Amino acid sequence: MYEKDGEQYFIVDSHLHFWDASPDNWIPGQEEYAKGWISCFHDYQSLGPPETHDTIEKFRLQTVEDFEQDVFVDGKVDFGVLESTYLKDWYAKGFNAIEQNAVLLERFPGKLRVNGRFDPRDGEAGLQQLEQDAETYDLKGVKLYTAEWKGSSRGWKLDDPAAVPFFEKLVELGIHNVHVHKGPTIWPLDKDAFDVADVDHVATSFPTLNFIVEHVGLPRIEDFCFMATQEPNVYAGLSVVTGGLMHARPRFFAKVMGELLFWVGEDKMLFGSDYGIWTPKWQIEGLLDWDYPDDTFSDFPRWTDASKRKVLGLNAARLYDIEVPAHLQLAPDQGTPAAQDDAKLVSGGVL
Repeated sequence: MYEKDGEQYFIVDSHLHFWDASPDNWIPGQEEYAKGWISCFHDYQSLGPPETHDTIEKFRLQTVEDFEQDVFVDGKVDFGVLESTYLKDWYAKGFNAIEQNAVLLERFPGKLRVNGRFDPRDGEAGLQQLEQDAETYDLKGVKLYTAEWKGSSRGWKLDDPAAVPFFEKLVELGIHNVHVHKGPTIWPLDKDAFDVADVDHVATSFPTLNFIVEHVGLPRIEDFCFMATQEPNVYAGLSVVTGGLMHARPRFFAKVMGELLFWVGEDKMLFGSDYGIWTPKWQIEGLLDWDYPDDTFSDFPRWTDASKRKVLGLNAARLYDIEVPAHLQLAPDQGTPAAQDDAKLVSGGVL
């Protein structure tokens, strides 16, 4: 657990990776894309504090030892969720496919969950793989990358008819958490394939699923906020918001946080470091220290101690059924983490 000024906080990092983007994993003939992808990630790392930057050689291949030091030792993360990203058109074993992430489950028992994925372009074989992964890894969530290339196809949409059987399968299997990358593009993927426009359709159609929109649709923050406030099962994943903006663009970060707190609400925001682009330690410390920079932000909700506890851990803990020690839970008058009715701007479907 994280301790600051005598206060203890339960930390859940809901957006972690364990990747292999080393040249040995590049598919022959696809080196330009494999190299460009990880180089783009490395460029994003430069938005964090200088002392956290790695060389590109170190950045390409994560080690178990680095993961343990960065996440559990320095970051004081109590529980983490590993998000799977395949990209098998460019990486022979996958960038961080579920089998790669699962290596860490045995090394850190009781500290991690691994999320699966699906791609409707895989058809019946994809449905069977989803069932198999759910049984093997006891899945509680999936991560979807709608801009991923597959052969000549350069992406898909959540509201594609071909995706319906997969969402139905999630419901059948009791997999409730759907993390969707909807934010800044990564070269060479297409920016428009990350648009948030297809989220509300599936959120309405599958009300028992929780849609965690990673990176909150940046740079489409207004589109995301207005959509999320009308869809009770849409949550804001703060990866990239903290790592990409808190240090490099502090005033824009304050605006984004204020908009999220106003429209989406503190009960529907989840901390994610996006490791290994950025390490969790400085982001956790920054969120615990953060407040609006001046009175020009006075029309936004306040960032309270309860806000910090919910966003940094308790919201994700509730979505993933993670046990939280009694002394780290909220007082009864501080609300219920992950409550879907937190944003109270919608009543009876009318804004």
